[in-house]
Amino acid sequence: MGKILFVVTGSDHWTLADGTAHPTGFWAEEAVAPYERFKAAGHEIVVATPGGVVPTVDRGSLAPEFNDGQENADRVAKVLDSMTELKRPLRLEDVDPADYDVVFYPGGHGPMEDLAVNADSGRLLTRVLESGRPLGIVCHAPAAVLAATKDDGTNAFAGYRLTGFTNAEESQAGFADKAKWLLQDRLVEIGTDFQEGGPWAPHVVVDRNLVTGQNPASAAPLADELLKKLA
Repeated sequence: MGKILFVVTGSDHWTLADGTAHPTGFWAEEAVAPYERFKAAGHEIVVATPGGVVPTVDRGSLAPEFNDGQENADRVAKVLDSMTELKRPLRLEDVDPADYDVVFYPGGHGPMEDLAVNADSGRLLTRVLESGRPLGIVCHAPAAVLAATKDDGTNAFAGYRLTGFTNAEESQAGFADKAKWLLQDRLVEIGTDFQEGGPWAPHVVVDRNLVTGQNPASAAPLADELLKKLA
């Protein structure tokens, strides 16, 4: 069985353009849905965060309206509480990606705050991408790609087809006019081939060993694609 590294944001807020701190963290579904699939397939999961801080869940992601009702919201919260790996994360700075068969980044607005500018994460992403081992990144977590700068100044992901939370979705979520920058715009600026699907619908893009998902609904199908690569 494989060993899968979850790289999770350590931030509990996202600084908006006016300087206010919007409470956030990681998005529950984007961690829980892949976790359940990987565990069911018998794989070991290890969590790492910047500084080894215990990650914060975005409380909004546990609301019934984002989980198809109260019953499933309660189920997601229960699974989240049972994920002991989240309660004892490794320091991202100490992680050797060669120790893992798969690396996965769940989203939430948190990565826009810390992973987007985290050099340790950027180096890890570059190593995994170049190694050929499966790499999965979903929703806002592709913000971490922005820190994957090579020695020549170019981005390691330039030329790759990928997706992430779109400008349209950020607008519909009410944050497009409040954000310092938009994820889709920045990913295009660094030279990726951004593939936009319909708002809120599952959309997964596979390019070589890179598997990206557009939004929370894409987390489960993304995990399934990663499992295919492990088979």
